[in-house]
Amino acid sequence: MAVSTSRRGGGVLAAVVTAVAALEMLGGVAWGGNPGFTCGPASAQKGFAFCNAALPAEQRAADLVARLTTAEKVGQLGDQAPGVPRLGIPVYKWWSEALHGLAISGKGIHFGNGPARTATSFPQVIHTAAAFDDGLWFRIGQAIGKEGRAFYNLGQAEGLAMWSPNVNIFRDPRWGRGQETPGEDPATASKYGAAFVKGLQGSSLTNLQTSACCKHITAYDIEEWKGVSRYNFNAKVTPQDLADTYNPPFRSCVVDGKASCIMCAYTLINGVPACASSDLLTKTVRGEWKLDGYTASDCDAVAILHKSEHFTRTAEEAVAVALKAGLDINCGVYMQQNAASALQQGKMTEKDVDKALKNLFAIRMRLGHFDGDPRGNKLYGRLGAADVCTPVHKALALEAARRGVVLLKNDARLLPLRAPTVASAAVIGHNANDILALLGNYYGLPCETTTPFGGIQKYVKSAKFLPGCSSAACDVAATDQATALAKSSDYVFLVMGLSQKQEQEGLDRTSLLLPGKQQALITAVATASKRPVILILLTGGPVDITFAQTNPKIGAILWAGYPGQAGGQAIADVLFGEFNPSGKLPVTWYPEEFTKFTMTDMRMRPDPATGYPGRSYRFYKGKTVYKFGYGLSYSKFACRIVSGAGNSSSYGKAALAGLRAATTPEGDAVYRVDEIGDDRCERLRFPVMVEVQNQGPMDGKHTVLMFVRWSSTDGGRPVRQLIGFRNQHLKVGEKKKLQMEISPCEHLSRARVDGEKVIDRGSHFLMVEEDELEIRFQD
Repeated sequence: MAVSTSRRGGGVLAAVVTAVAALEMLGGVAWGGNPGFTCGPASAQKGFAFCNAALPAEQRAADLVARLTTAEKVGQLGDQAPGVPRLGIPVYKWWSEALHGLAISGKGIHFGNGPARTATSFPQVIHTAAAFDDGLWFRIGQAIGKEGRAFYNLGQAEGLAMWSPNVNIFRDPRWGRGQETPGEDPATASKYGAAFVKGLQGSSLTNLQTSACCKHITAYDIEEWKGVSRYNFNAKVTPQDLADTYNPPFRSCVVDGKASCIMCAYTLINGVPACASSDLLTKTVRGEWKLDGYTASDCDAVAILHKSEHFTRTAEEAVAVALKAGLDINCGVYMQQNAASALQQGKMTEKDVDKALKNLFAIRMRLGHFDGDPRGNKLYGRLGAADVCTPVHKALALEAARRGVVLLKNDARLLPLRAPTVASAAVIGHNANDILALLGNYYGLPCETTTPFGGIQKYVKSAKFLPGCSSAACDVAATDQATALAKSSDYVFLVMGLSQKQEQEGLDRTSLLLPGKQQALITAVATASKRPVILILLTGGPVDITFAQTNPKIGAILWAGYPGQAGGQAIADVLFGEFNPSGKLPVTWYPEEFTKFTMTDMRMRPDPATGYPGRSYRFYKGKTVYKFGYGLSYSKFACRIVSGAGNSSSYGKAALAGLRAATTPEGDAVYRVDEIGDDRCERLRFPVMVEVQNQGPMDGKHTVLMFVRWSSTDGGRPVRQLIGFRNQHLKVGEKKKLQMEISPCEHLSRARVDGEKVIDRGSHFLMVEEDELEIRFQD
């Protein structure tokens, strides 16, 4: 499949393609051909129980593990698991990445030399999250899963374990990996995780399309910041914050999405490394949430808990502690190198190893690796090169890119533009014609690409391009050239923002301002232009652009994340009115002054005694540049709550009959969710109808966000909490009703200081924009 390239950006991507192909050919390896599998019809192992597809995966895995020698067992504890020839078991590579498309990171997926040379590159997750649409997230996961299985069938993959999605909370705006996440809100991240996992894994839990792994549990959002490293950072987290912020997305991945893997983070949680915490991995993930799958470490995390965190005295102790805590596999070779001596020293037993291997091989059974040739799989066997970069997948990438664009400013209705009225256009900015700027991190080789400049050119063929800065750092700006081009142009588009040189894995920011001379260049160009300019920002994390907010010569601002292979087309479609923007910010945009607070303070709640303002829209008490959920449209939409909960003044009285509110040590009357029980919780559910009207002047989609607020913020109650979202396309003048399903035990409960979930006796307020509905709980 050809890679569509253009100008400067195309040369960069072509070089990447060539480099990947060269790496794949090292050692004379050419990918493509027959996929690896065990238990073919003529195999010597056909009579063994592990080859019997009629048996449960767990029973088959136990049979296989019982046949392995101790040395063979130890070899399976790393992400690159060697084959076992005497049992017909091929090499298996657990580490593949599928964050927003199959990626060149990891060991299991092979691009560059085979029938499938590219894969669909969807927008980075933070961009897709702005659509607030779990149906879209499911379809993206589904498309990626199909392409992953196709690569496997083509012999271009040595594994089907996808170590995605990243559902960590984007707590601090400086975090380099925030771009990989669905944002700062736990409800959004929870819905994203469950939807993406369901799509990625396919329709059958016993016959997985691929295996999804939700990472990185838990309270992980720091890379390298002012000498503090993720490799030895001790995250001091309150039970309350764990219960209602950091852990919910992982719980939803397992409970709602049925994820088959959870990955533990590098960090220590209250003094215990996540990958050595039995409370986390065994009691919570496998015990309370009922994980049916395996647990993996972040790469080299087991070595790090010994070498960097000094949690154990020896390598053998590190391996034993991790396995006994509930870890099943280590990304890296540390367990493979040290497990045998840990057994010899009595630090652990072979049963500890067997427990881990049974979990690992059960997943491989569910992936069909022990059912003969995977091309005979009834659900996925026919997937191949024709199922990669399909027209449907490319259209989905464009839809996702369009849906995630957020219109932040549109003075005097500058946008949308009418192409026939644009006599000439200048497209200025380092991100305007750089293909890699579209992709974010954990990217693959895209099917085709359109940069913002390329997209604008489709509407204005005479558009001219100038980088303005050689990179996002913008140490040197071509201000004179840029202002000259601006003066001679009818309209000016500035495509600025960040890159992976400012925010990525291993790198946090120290400032929220645009880097280098970007602000000065933007201001100079805006001043020189004939009319107000249009500023387009490609970033993962938020930036403080107060200067652009208040400058009348900057007429419109768009945020477009890292929008994927179709990003440039999507941006142009929004600019020229082909698509009415509907994206909403999935994170709070803080001012630069927020950076005076350390990244290492993990508290979500504010502390008035010290002036600490808290974090995220749920708790933050301070100035914002843009609020969570902010996003303009070319149309005006009106929303109101029209019905819900029957008699809201005494809601739940019948369902709560026989249950009395308890009084907490803080003096609050509450119903404990655990005591309400699953049956009562189910009976408490109720629908809420929201009426939405498009008051014009343009057809478009509107995103309805529903929040709950409490009567006070005492006891760490959030200021408000998102509990649901729906999207609806409406023609001008059209009015429709949307139904939101409210589960009080999930949506109206809160976490007490000790982490216990309770529902307050008394008033709760459902909020949709300016409209509210009061719900009172009483027994």
